[in-house]
Amino acid sequence: MDGASFRDQMDTRQKIIIAILMLGTLLGSLDTTIVILAFPSISQGLHADLLSTIWIILIYLLVVAVFTTQLGRLGDLYGRSRMFNTGFGVFTFGSLICGLSPAISWLIVSRGVQAFGGALMQANSGAIIADTFPPQSRGTAFGYISLGWTSGAMLGIVLGGIITTYFGWEYIFFINLPIGIVATILGFRYVKDDVRVKAPLDITGMLLLGSALTLISYAGVDFAGEGLAAASELSAVVGILAIALFLFYESRTKNPFINFSAFNNRVLKFSVMAAFFLSLGYLSVVFLITMYLQGIRALSPLDAALLLTPGYIVGSLLSPAMGRLSDRYGARVLATLGAATLILATFVYLTLGLDTPLWVVLVASGISGIGSAMFFPSNNSAVMANAPHGTYGGISGILRTVQNIGILGSFIIAITVASLSIPRDVAFEIFIGTTNLAGGVSNAFLQGIDASLWASIIIMAIAAVLSWMRGHEERQTGHS
Repeated sequence: MDGASFRDQMDTRQKIIIAILMLGTLLGSLDTTIVILAFPSISQGLHADLLSTIWIILIYLLVVAVFTTQLGRLGDLYGRSRMFNTGFGVFTFGSLICGLSPAISWLIVSRGVQAFGGALMQANSGAIIADTFPPQSRGTAFGYISLGWTSGAMLGIVLGGIITTYFGWEYIFFINLPIGIVATILGFRYVKDDVRVKAPLDITGMLLLGSALTLISYAGVDFAGEGLAAASELSAVVGILAIALFLFYESRTKNPFINFSAFNNRVLKFSVMAAFFLSLGYLSVVFLITMYLQGIRALSPLDAALLLTPGYIVGSLLSPAMGRLSDRYGARVLATLGAATLILATFVYLTLGLDTPLWVVLVASGISGIGSAMFFPSNNSAVMANAPHGTYGGISGILRTVQNIGILGSFIIAITVASLSIPRDVAFEIFIGTTNLAGGVSNAFLQGIDASLWASIIIMAIAAVLSWMRGHEERQTGHS
């Protein structure tokens, strides 16, 4: 099915639904990249120190990683569309209070509210696609969702520099308001479902898993920001124990929070595992190359980000087509080739030196765009195509959770590796573009980046192996 026939076969309601889902994905992605470019302005405007300001990124990643699984399960219980539409409203309200923040503490809390709305949308968007589109066209639908993600990341890069330069950092949040209001109204009108799973809510399981993810995430973030300390070590140990307790409880409760029996499906199990490792490895590369451009090559955050836009553009253009290919041939070959292509791009990044021509970054970015377009739509489609009916929300939430934990882990890896060769506070300043290095320090920092890129290659190679191990996939041909 080509792009034109896919659009022709959709009725008006399906077209509106896919547009709203794309908008939700676009805004969530935009607010991930646009904030980075506004860091110096926010820090100066709110008279905040660097380590406090960095939490406006960390709190967003943490909240989304912790709550996505739970909120996907709530979608199964009380309606995916209801949870998604509520999330759009919460995200819009969170954007408003972010822009009105009088102090950094207020902004951090407001970003948490915004992230909760984003988690509601992320957790249920995949399930809404599974409810709305038949299995043989879900890959194409996920391709359009990936188009929203890459377009949002690209727009965040461009708009972040323009808005903070000419209007002020507050407007990076206010720009969400008109889109969010219109999308929320349209969502409650058109994005509806009657799917419900009649099972009591597993409050204990939710609390155990939420506590475990919060403690482990806090430990990782604290380690990235402060290094080894008793608080982070204790948090990590208690978090791991909480996961063990969660698994023990879930194996004995009548209505488990996560349906682990669904992972008896080989394709589903290995697709979710591949998604985690690829997110962990690939996003580490993006963070590290940003630090290379700003720290070693002394580029501004905007100029550094613009050098990475070819990847977003290529990914945006190719994602729908790659989704259609996965509908036709399954995800195994396409997703595995996508992971291999991202590894190839990382090898190109490894050639970067103190004076390497910057066009090499453009080439590597374009290659990575091809790889991400091949992997993510097809892999996401494989997950939802193999999720048992009635668990779409929960499985969608699990997929988003492992991807978000991977993103958080990528940030931790980037900062931690950078801080092995330079002071940790300097690594943070390089990440947000407020300082750069010179001389022997640059050479030491480059060696640290190269070591981390090799680690990312190994992590993505694990993702590629897991992707291939999913085996041959048989797509259904009927409506769900």
